[in-house]
Amino acid sequence: MTEISILDLQNLRHLIGGYSTTHCKMTDYASKAEDPEIKKLFQEAADSAMKNKQELMKFL
Repeated sequence: MTEISILDLQNLRHLIGGYSTTHCKMTDYASKAEDPEIKKLFQEAADSAMKNKQELMKFL
């Protein structure tokens, strides 16, 4: 396995944290949305953020 530099680790931490925050916010927005289409949009964004976070976690 290729070694990851400190800068790469810092960048991964930043990106993973951002996706985690986005997932939490979009999930919260989806739970509060009354319009089904808006709720679906927020839930899809939350799911996408979680998927991206999980993909990045594979590099650790």
